[in-house]
Amino acid sequence: MNDKKFLTAVTLISLTLLIGGIFLAGKLTSTASVEIDANAKVVAEETAHEWGEINLNDGNVQKVFKITNSGTAPLVLSNVATSCMCTTAELSLGEEKSPKFGMHTKSSYVLEVPAGETAELKVIFDPAFHGPSGVGPINRQVTVATNDPENPELNFMLTAMVKR
Repeated sequence: MNDKKFLTAVTLISLTLLIGGIFLAGKLTSTASVEIDANAKVVAEETAHEWGEINLNDGNVQKVFKITNSGTAPLVLSNVATSCMCTTAELSLGEEKSPKFGMHTKSSYVLEVPAGETAELKVIFDPAFHGPSGVGPINRQVTVATNDPENPELNFMLTAMVKR
C-alpha cells in the first residue's frame, strides 16, 4: 500500500516538473513577432567596429551603435542575438533599457523607436570569457530584427586582437 502512495507521489512530482520545464522552455525560446511596416525606415550609419588590440585581463570593452528611425511610422527593434556567449547586447531609448541579450537569449522584448528618434545598441565584449585560450583575432556579430521591409535584419560586426 505504501509503495502505491510513493509511486503516485513520484509520478505527480515528475509530471509537475515536466510541465513546468516545458512552460519554462517555451518562455526562453519565444521570440517577438513583428509586423512589417513600409513607413518604418532604419538607418544605422555605422555597423562595424574594430577595437584593435585589447588585453585579456583589462576588463570588458564596449561599443555603442546608433539606430535611427528616418521613417514616419514607429521602427520596431526585436530578436537581438550575439554570435558568442562572450558578447552581450542591450538596446536603449531614453530611459528605457532592454534586458541584456546573448548568444542563446531568445526574448519577446520589443523596442519601438518613434519617427525621427534614435535608439542605441550597446555591445559588450568580455575578452577573459574564454580564458587563456581565447587570445588571437576575434570576430563577433550582433543581429537585430526590424520591421523595415528594406532592412529586416541589422548586422553589426565587431573585431579585435586579444593579447595576453
